[in-house]
Order: sequence, then structure tokens, then C-alpha cells
Amino acid sequence: MADDYVFKDYLPVAPLKLAALEGCKELASLVNEHIVAFRRHDMEELIRRKADLNYRGYGADSYLLSFKCPRFGSGEAKAVLAESARGTDIFAMADVTNHSLTYRMYGHVNHMSPDDHFQDLKRLISVTAATAHRVTVVMPFLYESRQHKRSSRESLDCAMALEELVAMGAANIITFDAHDPRVQNAIPLNGFDNFMPTYQFIKALLRYDPDLTIDKEHLMVISPDEGAMDRAVYLANNLSVDMGMFYKRRDYSRIVGGRNPIVAHEFLGSSVEGKTVLIIDDMISSGESMLDTAKELKERRAKKVVICCTFGLFTNGLEKFDEFHEKGYIDYVITTNLNYRTEELLSRKWYLEADMSKYLAAIINSLNHDVPIGKSLSPTLKIQERIQRYRSTGSD
Repeated sequence: MADDYVFKDYLPVAPLKLAALEGCKELASLVNEHIVAFRRHDMEELIRRKADLNYRGYGADSYLLSFKCPRFGSGEAKAVLAESARGTDIFAMADVTNHSLTYRMYGHVNHMSPDDHFQDLKRLISVTAATAHRVTVVMPFLYESRQHKRSSRESLDCAMALEELVAMGAANIITFDAHDPRVQNAIPLNGFDNFMPTYQFIKALLRYDPDLTIDKEHLMVISPDEGAMDRAVYLANNLSVDMGMFYKRRDYSRIVGGRNPIVAHEFLGSSVEGKTVLIIDDMISSGESMLDTAKELKERRAKKVVICCTFGLFTNGLEKFDEFHEKGYIDYVITTNLNYRTEELLSRKWYLEADMSKYLAAIINSLNHDVPIGKSLSPTLKIQERIQRYRSTGSD
């Protein structure tokens, strides 16, 4: 077995603990299983090499920290540890998009909002930071990431949240596909790692569509707006295909639903006729813009339209996506399992999932050993190897 996760002479900085809030427990369980497997493999390799890993707790059966965040009838809450966190390397995991959780306040049932999840994360840090060796926040969907810059009289929520986490004792922030990673400038003296799911998108794509031809004549990457250009350029360069983009022309004289309405989508790029097109972005919120882009591409005679987004929020439901799939405007949608997905979404025939749990487990395991993670931040070599294997063998 390959020793990708054997750290040779490196010992963990402290015993590892995954502290997953309720909304992130499903992902944390998968990550925990991978880390357990990694370390069992490490132990076997070290025994085979007659090396000694004399580190108590390294080969644990589980790395999940036991704690709760109960609430009072008034809606107030607290974090309560069921075991000691002293001297541990804690990775506090939170999914601020999980709207499925509820609590009672004055007899009424409330769904947890991103603000509620963020407050629970702060409670967890407050109860562990004083005694833990180190606390790292793992927040795949960065809290308030769409409010990353100030325009006129607005609050700068994402920057304030990062500063608050650091002030409370968080040593590092781990996130995925931040809406604008430049928000890390708010905490320039602290760690901020922004990972991309490009490799996992390609894995899911090649496994699902074995007939896909990866060349300029058959495949094209599309950015739905100017904000997603960097993602599209990186993917297109790795696939060695052309890239196009849409420019959203908006009516800035009025506001509808809290935003300036889109008047038209102007396309910049070569012909998409007869090609499979990959639309890539960081998230699907309501999905209206993404669906409009897909329709425009199909009307330009694209053969297939595939949507790849890190976070599938689907805030306006799935009915419009069902309709567009039935009409042939979209072929399938790929999102990751980094945020909460409803059972209805998982049952849709047009939906594919890119599993990020092993990748996240490798990141956490590496950071616990304080080893470089440059290859994880930019997995270009792995992407190229997989594409080369696919091109040479015709299968993933």
C-alpha cells in the first residue's frame, strides 16, 4: 500500500480531536473513519519497517470529541464538554448552512440559522481554547463569505467573524472555495487555508461519464460570471481545453429581492456547438443565474451542460432544476458533501456528489503532524495524473 499518509519521523503536535457541531456530524464521521484508516496503515508500515511510534493515543478507534450545545427555553445556549480537551489538537468543525436543525424558544420551533451555528462554534472555542494545545476551525462554507467587501454603508461581516474567531483563540481557519479568499487579509498574522474541490469534481465527472472526451473539440469550461473566472481558468488549464464566460448585465436603477436584477447574459468565448460544457462556480444559492446560463448554452447548441459547484444550497427548492432537466437544459449537477444536502436532493437523478471527506481527513491529519500541505492546496499533479490515465486507458 502506498505510504501517502505515513509521516515517518514526524509526530503529531498533540493528540487529535475532531469537535464537530451537530450540523456537521455526518461529514465529521466520514473524516474520522478515514483518519482511523490512515493511522492504522501508518502503524502497520512503521511496524514493518521496525520503527517505533511511541505516542499515546495515536492509534485510537475514534478521534471525535464528545460534547453538546444544549439550549434553554429562552433560546439561549451553552457548550458542555463530556470529556477533557486538555493538551489536545482540536479541529472544530461547523456547517453554518445546515438549516435542518431546530430548537424551541418560548414554545416555538425555530430552524437554526448561520448565526446560530456561528454562536455555537464560538461556544465550543470558549470551552476548549483555554486548555487545548491548539484550536483550528474547519468551516467548509465560510460564514458570511458573500459579505466579504464593503460597498457604501454596509457591515463587513466575514472579516469581523474571522477577527472574532482569532481573538477567541482559533489558531488557524480551514475553508473551501471561499467566495473571495482575499478576506483573509482581515487576519494577516493567523493561518487561513482555502482549499479547492477541483480534483474531486474531475473524479466524479470521469466516473459518471466514461464516454467523455477531454480535448478542445469536445469539451469547454464556462464561468457563469466574472467572479468565477479564477476557478474556470484553473480547471480549463488542467483539462487543456478552451474557456468561455458570461457577463451579467444588470439593471442598477432598481433592486428586486435584495439585488439588482439581471437584464441579459452576454457570452464571451468560442462556439459551444456540439461540446460538453462544464459550468463551474462556488455555490448554487437560488440557482436562477446558473439555470439561465445553462439555458443560454443549450440554445447555443451545446451537447451537454454539466454544473459543478462546491456548495449546493438550493434556497428556492429543486423544482426549477427538475423542470430544466426535463427540458434538457441541464444534464447533471455536481456538488460536494461539505454542506448539508436534503434527502430530496440526494434522490434526484440529475444530482451527483463529489465526496470531500478523504481529502479533508488528509488535510487534518497533515496539519496535526505539522507537515507541509502545499500539494493539497494545489493538487495539479494529481489532476494531471488522473486525466493522463483516463486518456490512455479510456477509463477512470
